[in-house]
Amino acid sequence: MNDLAEIISQNEDKLRSDWVRTMSSAVERADLISKAELDEQCSSILKELANGVKTSGPENLAGAGWNGIREVLSSISASRARQGFSPSDVAMFVLSLRQPLLLLIREKMAKSPDALFDALLSASQLLDRLALITTETFTATREELIMRQQQELLELSTPVVKLWDGILALPIIGTLDSARTQVVMESLLQAVVATNSRYAIIDITGVPTVDTLVAQHLLKTITAARLMGAECIISGVRPQIAQTIVHLGINLEDVITKAKLSDAFALALQRSGRAVVRTQSASNNANPLSGLFSKREE
Repeated sequence: MNDLAEIISQNEDKLRSDWVRTMSSAVERADLISKAELDEQCSSILKELANGVKTSGPENLAGAGWNGIREVLSSISASRARQGFSPSDVAMFVLSLRQPLLLLIREKMAKSPDALFDALLSASQLLDRLALITTETFTATREELIMRQQQELLELSTPVVKLWDGILALPIIGTLDSARTQVVMESLLQAVVATNSRYAIIDITGVPTVDTLVAQHLLKTITAARLMGAECIISGVRPQIAQTIVHLGINLEDVITKAKLSDAFALALQRSGRAVVRTQSASNNANPLSGLFSKREE
């Protein structure tokens, strides 16, 4: 194994150049990573590879000698996951070292067949294990990115709109689940506190179906808003949703519901002591300048 470590360390430049040359275009991806950065990554891996083989041997990747290459591979895999590489690209990045490394071992150890066989087998198995490390790190990073993006989409998909002083609207599009309900509840409660609103309209026009679980999530949100001093009105109740609610026996007796958002807004205005009236100038909409000329005549 010391012979393998010496072969790698003494022929690092040759190995790096052969390694880069054998990489496929999918692995190299000049559009995502520069040639200089790729050379630097290959050089770091080869140095840590020689150190790990020499210090801990190729069999025990849990040894302290392999800490360096694990950190390097984890960093490279995480960065490539953010750059848009595929899992196969990241795995093949390490596996593409197999051919130049095995050819070099055969060249340097041709006079010792037994040692040559052991070195080839150990090097091949070692690269397989290192490829697994890159894949695991890549997968973990990608899952983290997906979860973060999902959280951001949840926050973007639940905007709280201020319709009037003291009146908020929360349009919901898509299905409500436990995670999204939590985001909806937090967004609504924060807006209620920030604007000191007394009325909140939850519009479910964009909710495809309302089952028992969705209704429970809505009731939780309404209850939480009531505890903050805001009365909720549900709008967008279509005939199909109304029939489903009745069929499922969902109790919405204490909840105010309206078919349209405009009706819910009118009710909120009425309960807050406001009213929408048509002004005199509205009758002159056919000529927007008529009001201006009449004022000048006066």
